[in-house]
Amino acid sequence: MDHKHGLTRRGFLNRTVQGLAAGVLLGGAARGATPSTRVALSHGESRAENVYEALKRIEKDVRKGLARKQTVVIKPNMVMMNRQLTSTHVDCMEGILEFLRPLVKGEILVAESSANGPAEEGYDNYGYTRLKDKYRVRFMNLDTEPFVTEHLVDERYHVKPVRFSKLIVDPDVFLISTAPFKTHDRAVVTLGLKNIAAGALLKDPGVRWGPESKGVTDKPLIHGGPENQGIHFNIFSLAKRAHPHLSVLDGFEGMEHNGPNDGTPVDHRVAVASTDWLAADRLGAELMGFDWRKIGYMTFCNQAGMGHTDLDQIEILGEDYRRHIRTYKPHDTIEQQYKWM
Repeated sequence: MDHKHGLTRRGFLNRTVQGLAAGVLLGGAARGATPSTRVALSHGESRAENVYEALKRIEKDVRKGLARKQTVVIKPNMVMMNRQLTSTHVDCMEGILEFLRPLVKGEILVAESSANGPAEEGYDNYGYTRLKDKYRVRFMNLDTEPFVTEHLVDERYHVKPVRFSKLIVDPDVFLISTAPFKTHDRAVVTLGLKNIAAGALLKDPGVRWGPESKGVTDKPLIHGGPENQGIHFNIFSLAKRAHPHLSVLDGFEGMEHNGPNDGTPVDHRVAVASTDWLAADRLGAELMGFDWRKIGYMTFCNQAGMGHTDLDQIEILGEDYRRHIRTYKPHDTIEQQYKWM
């Protein structure tokens, strides 16, 4: 492991003590607000330690959520199996697992349905399998697991049935979504909720990108038509039944411009964590320089009361977010993406 960005015992203990002290001083409460939800923001030179530190700041919230569930599932974002910038980094996963180690006695499941091939290849390519040497973790390919039928809409708002992971909507599961900061070619950004909504749509095991593909994928149906007319409604609709109980957003190295697959790196070195997934996505969009009100699914979910978007009602623990805002270059199709408004 690259210890510069990975997890070292001395490093995360020292940083956590310092970070928790800073969190007392730098939150939403410092703005004179009466916060009703908490989001942790960390910044530093190690991806794993950033993630661990952010999670430690909201440990009380996570413990409360875990107490009501039987199984912990981590859903990474692995849209491609062969380009690291597109996918959740193993050091981010290690930061999460190290945090969960004293809190979860049983096996933790890591579950994914990659867009361009079998999840197992991604686990191997990105070094996930080494985590089994240190943690009680099992890796799953959602495409080979049971599914339920959900319904999305097309460009005419006609209903289309889709296969959706049964594990992701299991009421006994504590669901963790972890995704890198990325721009997107249809939904403006990829963050915690979209990772669940799109990533838990399933495909036949033989589906790949390219001429060797065999089978059918349901993933494109979330776009809601050839011009993505229904994508934000579809993400919102799925969120009512399938949303993270904990979002961990890794902005150590984000992706700008033509994401989620063909973008370029942004050296950002932050991590965001919250048990309020909408608040986490809201802060993630802010840190990337995007107006959350132009991201349709966030607006719809806010209107439906699914979480918090008002920064005066969000206690931000740790870093002053204003110091870490970057202006990510949007996708070339951004004006088309804003047509939902």
